[in-house]
Amino acid sequence: MSKEVTLLYSGDIVGEPGRRAIRQILGPLRNRHRADFCVVNGENSAGGSGITPKIFQELRDAGADVVTTGDHIWDNKEILPMIGAEPRLLRPANFPARVAGAGAVIVESPAGVKLAVLNLMGRTFLRNLDCPFQVAEREVARLRAETPLIFVDMHAETTSEKIALGRFLDGRVTAVVGSHTHVQTADETIFPGGTAFLCDAGMTGPHESILGREIQPIIERFLTQMPQRFEVARQGIRFNGARIRADSTSGKALSIERLNLPLE
Repeated sequence: MSKEVTLLYSGDIVGEPGRRAIRQILGPLRNRHRADFCVVNGENSAGGSGITPKIFQELRDAGADVVTTGDHIWDNKEILPMIGAEPRLLRPANFPARVAGAGAVIVESPAGVKLAVLNLMGRTFLRNLDCPFQVAEREVARLRAETPLIFVDMHAETTSEKIALGRFLDGRVTAVVGSHTHVQTADETIFPGGTAFLCDAGMTGPHESILGREIQPIIERFLTQMPQRFEVARQGIRFNGARIRADSTSGKALSIERLNLPLE
């Protein structure tokens, strides 16, 4: 029997301010929308770079069903023993196969609905990983054998690479939402095949900043090209993300809405 499913997603969580927003906003938001699933990107959640086992558990306790990551996944070495043992902590699936951890997971709601989450990383201006398009094709075929509901976090620098992946997967996944740039885009749409798309969900963290970092050191870096220490900013904390509604039988998206909520 078909059921309407709601998924909440948070863009890159930056440092302690971003974690505070998750702790205070995600639970009430999930209750308000009666969300079946919550996915968050935690790759900047530890001091603005990387994630730790303790912080992963903090995000889970705050209501995250799955934590995705990106190019900063390895910045805190203490995560290495955990990532191979905790299936709900993902690293991009297009890292070489011998790398620890997994890039996809299937989770089940209390109502018995299954959601697959696939984490990919772009290659333009980032690392030269395996082709995200070919990895996506293989992984989506595998995941669809168990559930038509598939959410893809495409962690990438360029809009073109994200849009291309969304178009490539249109009709085969429920949603493709981008992360990494920390700037929320205003291009939410549903493609003809029924796949919801948003180039970048934005940043959950301090927005009185430059991409979550204190403003002046970054300006100094541009002015002088000298090294600076980029501390996480503290002001203007907001939750950035998306709410997606989908049909559980077809896996097709019914709507996508950007979320941009201040921490009261």
